[in-house]
Amino acid sequence: MAAAASSDTSAPHIPVLLPAILRAVAPVTGVWLDGTFGAGGYTRGFLDAGAAQVIAVDRDPLAFEMAAGWAADYGDRLVQQRGVFSKLDTYAQSLDGIVLDLGVSSMQLDQAERGFSFMRDGPLDMRMSQDGPSAADIVNEADEATLANILFQYGEERASRRIAKAILRERAQDPITTTLRLAGIIEGCLPRAKPGQSHPATRSFQALRIAVNNEYGELFQGLMAAERALKPGGQLAVVTFHSVEDRMVKRFLTARAGAGGNANRYAPQQEKAPPAFTLKSRKAIAADAEEIARNPRARSAKLRVATRTEAPAGEIDAKSIGMPVVKEVS
Repeated sequence: MAAAASSDTSAPHIPVLLPAILRAVAPVTGVWLDGTFGAGGYTRGFLDAGAAQVIAVDRDPLAFEMAAGWAADYGDRLVQQRGVFSKLDTYAQSLDGIVLDLGVSSMQLDQAERGFSFMRDGPLDMRMSQDGPSAADIVNEADEATLANILFQYGEERASRRIAKAILRERAQDPITTTLRLAGIIEGCLPRAKPGQSHPATRSFQALRIAVNNEYGELFQGLMAAERALKPGGQLAVVTFHSVEDRMVKRFLTARAGAGGNANRYAPQQEKAPPAFTLKSRKAIAADAEEIARNPRARSAKLRVATRTEAPAGEIDAKSIGMPVVKEVS
């Protein structure tokens, strides 16, 4: 059944760094959890590579609607579970592996009505779960300082204060409810992009998406949930697409592998807990030239892989792994 499924020409695109992940965790056996089911590429890849079962988790109900045409091909080897990173240890225990692909999916970007893209006009939404406060709620209700803080902390937007001021000025005239109107406001605050540069609204839209979906909080809690859910010898593979996410994952794995240095050399040496992970490599794995040519999105992707030890699961402070923090929207 798996072979038939993988030969289906209508199958979704193969996700970023899938071959590299499969090589890094080989041989693929036992029960895996795919924390970002999306279009199903990782789940299919792991099932076809030999996983006995994959628990496919996603907060977006569209992911499961899209899988309706092929999920039955895998029978009970595929378990679909709507959920989030922070609760993944409640969906399964003693897992052989967990794979997490961070960020927004192409299926969400391609649908104008989801409001993720500044290239298509649609409602200013950005909710992966399709419930709760939207990007429009933040843009129209947050005070200027909070809005600027979101843009700076989550999008690393240097013109955050200027953009926040412009948003408040414009929303006083009329609520900002569409993606193109917001993109236009942001463009008016920044120099025109030169050829090869990203769109001026890129960082701001990223920041709002992260805020709407609590992406950094979910990643932080999800990494600790993965530590609790993996059995000794289980493997964690995480694919990131920008520097903040990669920093969080790198620092978490380094700290939980007992490889972190003493932050203050003059402070008393503290007794370290037994390492909960061993690192497959200190250096992130990047896409090769062939994959980048086939899929330009892979250019910014980084993969980190670690193996769970027998040590008890522990806790870690969000600040210690560089998680940006913004006060709740007022």
